[in-house]
Amino acid sequence: MQKRKKVTVLFIVIFLIAGIGAIGWFLALIFEGQPPSVVVEPLPQYLSGGQKFTIRVGDKNRGLRKLVITVVQEGRKVSILEKEFPFHGILNRQGQHSFETEVSLDPKKMNLAQGRADLYARVWDYSRRSGGDGNLSVFEHKMIVDTLPPAIRVLSRQHYINLGGTGLVVYRVSSDTDQSGVYVNDYYFPAFPAGEGSDKEIQLCYFAIPQDLVTYPSVYLWAKDKAGNRSTSTFNYHIRKKRFRVERMNISDRFLIKVLPYFSFYPLDENATPLEKFLKINRDLRKKNTLAFNELGKKSNPERLWDGTWIRLKNAASMARFGDRRRYYYHGKEVDRETHMGVDLASIAQSKVPAANDGRIVFADRMGIYGNTVVVDHGQGLMSSYSHLSKIDVAVGDSVKKGDVVGETGRTGLAGGDHLHFAVMVSGIFVNPVEWWDSHWIHDNISRKLALLEK
Repeated sequence: MQKRKKVTVLFIVIFLIAGIGAIGWFLALIFEGQPPSVVVEPLPQYLSGGQKFTIRVGDKNRGLRKLVITVVQEGRKVSILEKEFPFHGILNRQGQHSFETEVSLDPKKMNLAQGRADLYARVWDYSRRSGGDGNLSVFEHKMIVDTLPPAIRVLSRQHYINLGGTGLVVYRVSSDTDQSGVYVNDYYFPAFPAGEGSDKEIQLCYFAIPQDLVTYPSVYLWAKDKAGNRSTSTFNYHIRKKRFRVERMNISDRFLIKVLPYFSFYPLDENATPLEKFLKINRDLRKKNTLAFNELGKKSNPERLWDGTWIRLKNAASMARFGDRRRYYYHGKEVDRETHMGVDLASIAQSKVPAANDGRIVFADRMGIYGNTVVVDHGQGLMSSYSHLSKIDVAVGDSVKKGDVVGETGRTGLAGGDHLHFAVMVSGIFVNPVEWWDSHWIHDNISRKLALLEK
């Protein structure tokens, strides 16, 4: 009998403990303290126009109860979205536990002023905490409303540019400008700060009128601010037409036998004829080399490194001009057409090659059809190149002064004889080097505009 009473008491104790445990578990469940999760993407620093935001919220425990999205600016609150989630099933097990939506904010439609605005996403769950209001998560993102495009005001006046030549425009931009430059049709030429001693809002931009344009181009200034607002502005310019020389290039079997071994590094079909190999080099490798020069042009020093008239190879005759339209003939039949993008200068074999002006070496190696090549960066998008060298006397990173020897003339690459192929680039686009040898041209088109920076 005594034993039966003990067992009964034990069962009662177990039942009470289980009940208390169940109650504790139930209370812990409905009063759980884990707040909902909130993710907002993207998180732009600026709000300049219609911007879409993706909002993802979730609550694994009691489920989502309410989501409120607002924008607050100087005490004014703009409601973007308010959504309530219904309670379903026992303990809301069939309720909403995750939710994703997309909202669009347009500062103009919302009548937001220029300046700071805060995006808020508030989400509550079905926990009985906080007097039954539930756990609350608040996401805040601070932005700057900026819908005004940057201002551009041209300072330089006369802009006369030759087809295939270089132009320079000096202008002032508003302080919020992040990037600016000149467009010539689809070609973009970045601008650079005028210099340390000048107003930081003054920009200068060297640009090229590519030699292969067949119609009068559209040339205009372009600027973008940190918020992504863009603006354009025209300026007075006149492009002088230029007729380029047509040059006949006779390709002989002797020439092919002489130059093709140099290109053993380039993949060529072993079964191709010497002419087919030459054409692949003259076309495909030339295009790759042009792209390589274009990429180099994007890495120019933002500061001006050069000064005064540029110099050329001494006692050298001009063998080919910039922009020559070359027609290649083999056994009397035309087989190819290419354009010569520099000036060929010939003196005595292995002549010392001087740097045309002050700068920094950014390339000193083999460059396809151009053979051994040195490229000097003169800053602010201007570069010069020296090709077909037999010897290179500089290395990447070296600083050079006008007249310093960078190498010796030669016949490496696609060259029929010892000479220097000299070229000038503006942001990777080849321009006529002859202009830069002309002190009068530099004074009228460059120096007079740079003088505006000193006023």
